[in-house]
Amino acid sequence: KEKLLAALRGGITKVLIPKENVKDLAEIPDNVKKGLEIVPMTVITEVLSHALVRMPEPVEEKPADAAAAKTSENKGKDVIHH
Repeated sequence: KEKLLAALRGGITKVLIPKENVKDLAEIPDNVKKGLEIVPMTVITEVLSHALVRMPEPVEEKPADAAAAKTSENKGKDVIHH
């Protein structure tokens, strides 16, 4: 209840809730529900499709030894001695 009210006060118009919590919406005042689009979710992929502007692109993994070699090449270059 408090989270929905805070969302409304904060200017949030769309709220994602677990589907199991739909039964609790009866306790929420109508004026709060009227100002929000309340969307029940069952799985995380549904949440991502609503929460993200676009789906994230996969990141190419680099082999660990290449990263270690790069680190050893630059070792000490960012250290400032006084």
